[in-house]
Amino acid sequence: MKTIFKIMMLFCCAITFAQTTTVKGKIIDDNGIPLPGANIIVVGTTTGTISDFDGNYTLVVNQAPPFSIQVSSVGFESITREVITNPQTIDITMVEGTSLDEVVISASRTPERIFESPVTVERFGLKEIKNTASAGFYDGLENLKGVDVNTNSLTFKSVNTRGFATFANTRFMQLVDGMDNSAPALNFPIGNLVGMNETDVLSVELLPGAASALYGANAFNGILFMRSKNPFDFQGVSGYHKQGITSQDAGGNNDYRDSGIRAAYKFSEKFAAKVNFGWLKGTDWTANNYDGKPGTGATRDALGYDGYNIYGDEVSTNIRTASGGLGIVPDVVVSRTGYEERDLTNYNAESIKADWGLYFRPWENDFELSYVGKFGTGNTIYQGNNRYNISGFSQQQHKLEVKNDNFFVRGYVVSDKAGDSYDMVFTGININRAWKSDTEWFGDYINTYVGATLSGATSDAAHDAARAAAETGRFEPGSPEFQQAFEESINNPDLSVGSKFQDNSKYYHSDANYNFSHLWDVIDIQVGGSYRQYELNSSGTIYTDFDGPIDYSEFGIYTQLQKSFDLANEMKLKLTGSARYDKSEFFDGFVSPRFSAGLTINENHNVRASAQTGFRNPTTQDLFIGLNAGRAILVGSAPANLDRYVRNYDVSPLGQAIGQPATISQSGGAAYTNSYQASSVRAFAASSDPSSLVIGNSDIVKPEQITSYEVGYRGKLGKLVIDASAYYNQYKDFISGEVVIAPLYGTVGDGSLSIAAIANGDFTTYQTYTNTDADVNSYGGSIGLNTKIFGNFDLGGSYTNTQQDFDREAFPDFLLSFNTPEHRAKVNFGNTELIKNVGFNVAWRWSDNYFWEATFGSGAVPAYQTVDAQVNLDVPSFKSSFKVGATNLMGHEYFTAIGTADIGSMYYFSWTINNL
Repeated sequence: MKTIFKIMMLFCCAITFAQTTTVKGKIIDDNGIPLPGANIIVVGTTTGTISDFDGNYTLVVNQAPPFSIQVSSVGFESITREVITNPQTIDITMVEGTSLDEVVISASRTPERIFESPVTVERFGLKEIKNTASAGFYDGLENLKGVDVNTNSLTFKSVNTRGFATFANTRFMQLVDGMDNSAPALNFPIGNLVGMNETDVLSVELLPGAASALYGANAFNGILFMRSKNPFDFQGVSGYHKQGITSQDAGGNNDYRDSGIRAAYKFSEKFAAKVNFGWLKGTDWTANNYDGKPGTGATRDALGYDGYNIYGDEVSTNIRTASGGLGIVPDVVVSRTGYEERDLTNYNAESIKADWGLYFRPWENDFELSYVGKFGTGNTIYQGNNRYNISGFSQQQHKLEVKNDNFFVRGYVVSDKAGDSYDMVFTGININRAWKSDTEWFGDYINTYVGATLSGATSDAAHDAARAAAETGRFEPGSPEFQQAFEESINNPDLSVGSKFQDNSKYYHSDANYNFSHLWDVIDIQVGGSYRQYELNSSGTIYTDFDGPIDYSEFGIYTQLQKSFDLANEMKLKLTGSARYDKSEFFDGFVSPRFSAGLTINENHNVRASAQTGFRNPTTQDLFIGLNAGRAILVGSAPANLDRYVRNYDVSPLGQAIGQPATISQSGGAAYTNSYQASSVRAFAASSDPSSLVIGNSDIVKPEQITSYEVGYRGKLGKLVIDASAYYNQYKDFISGEVVIAPLYGTVGDGSLSIAAIANGDFTTYQTYTNTDADVNSYGGSIGLNTKIFGNFDLGGSYTNTQQDFDREAFPDFLLSFNTPEHRAKVNFGNTELIKNVGFNVAWRWSDNYFWEATFGSGAVPAYQTVDAQVNLDVPSFKSSFKVGATNLMGHEYFTAIGTADIGSMYYFSWTINNL
């Protein structure tokens, strides 16, 4: 029996030996340069490896020959070779392809060449990340065709396509490994503040325009996909360090550093894991726009001056009204003296992020279970309704996913904490009030003005004396009194005395997709759906959740059919149809269909056309916000929200003189039921004609809709690669803010009492969230050209035109926030192998002037141009790449939005090791 057992064991070993095959070799490009990071995979399985920094690979397969391996690398044509012996050496020379050969998955939720994609899609892969002249990969997205990146601060940038965007870009979606990284409290992507490490990025894809048919309500004006490296395919330890300086006229020269490390290990064909850590630290751009906001005086000596980057001067009053109507007091608006932004922040810019993943393939094939966790914290400057110092903000995500090549099911949670963040506008306001109340300050001003006037002083001299007297004893920046008031303000969430930004919101999300294309050849069919549950928890500081968290949910289901037809000669027609049904618990359901057709004329030419509708549910802010932003009170229009925001307001002496109480309570519902248009109140102030007043009474917000048409062409003319598209968008029920003014007493349109309230200054200014019944349209197009010149030099460029169609004169109070230049141009020039192991890249961008419109401030943004450049050196013996680069090399400072800092230059040196 023992003998039989031994024979059986020997037989098993022989079988095992016979089924183990070793394949090795070297991967080079068509210039003979080793190609690291190439994927070598056994066809029909997930078994594979990657080439090392010298291009070498070794693949051990539990399978006897013959079988095939496929070698692929971003930017090169895939190659398949047959393994017929054991062992076998297979050296591969990869042939460089074009951008049209790259594979994307975002356009149709299935892998396909960009060349055949039914809609416009931009891709930023490993080659582009390595060669970007920007300091980080996320900044490099700015060089993509048709993409705008609005710079909020050094560590927070907002991607925008096709217009209609502020920094709170709620029309744009950003997915990281399938997870939405929008902040739960504010409903918009937060850039890469707590996102991905550069060494873990596999690819970035961007769909400009509507994508609601497959991705739901928030994929309304564009969607960004970031995919990370799977530890089964990319193993080892890699890292990078960047060191440099930022240089700005207002802020001077400051150190900048960014470091990251990635560790991944495949324990077996069944289990792999990875972990990433990154830390960026620098000094943010200093904001010093001291121009006065429209209507407040252009310079700081104006009586009612309200500067963009000065806070506290938002508090103002008509001193004649405040005096009870004394004729000796002029009928003018005077504001308190504010503090510069640099007095209220240290401009600390920091981002610390970590993520980890466990991946399990129980049957050693494409079926995979995974858990991914992400955590990030950081400091930045955010500009929304006010300017915010985001200090110690943190966000975490946790995802469980089951998938293979044909389906996925995932669920994840996203939660955030505001940390020690605070509103700098209210910090300035409440430092002033900690020293002297508004009533006292304006009382001192009025009394001194009257006294000086009676003594014979001119009006200008009386105003100077009045401000000097009112300012006596003011807390000076840096003084112990100032610092104490500052600390008390930023640690108190009650905006009447403090400025702390408080939040601990989250949402739970699940989605699934199944692709039936492997079951039959007649037509490709996909089905899927998603569900999301919000939990808003700001303790009443942002939302009207003072009595507990606000919960609500939404869901969607979709399907897509795709069919290819072979026509005459090389022609092929691909038709794609999809539709999605979405439902929020507050609104009726909505169906978003999309139809597209792509005609491949031959291997060099493809034309495409698509038509689709999309929609956008009102955001959490649109529905539930209840926030005094200083210039206006923001009140969401969910039916249950209108009467939850209630405040008491002081009535003027003039109002009390006509029988009104000293204090009146008013709810936010007045903005929607008893208000005048803000522009008509301004007209009344100028003319004193009551007929100028126009009833506001904003409508309750409802979902926004879009109908989008697009045509495009992709092709090659010799070495020239062309990608062009044009679109036309029609919006219905466009969502945005509207400024209205609600009198504290009287009913709008009553012809008397409400008019008296407006005249006496007894009113409240609100920003409502509503829809416009105006026609809102946008249109434009872009073209990108890429080619090789002088042998192997890369030259590429793009031009984008974007325009809106909206009757501003007919709707003066509606904030459309198009915020996009009409003309943009970009050029890239470089060579990945100028000489052996040395490459370079130069990127030039130009933006036309445009008008920026937002609640914080509106105004013209001048045209600007900037040049980024880098030189890189590969040192294979150290498995390292070194780069020296600069952004805004010419030093011409510029800004992308009113109220933000001027963007200076950055000079950096980076060392990346073992990044395959």
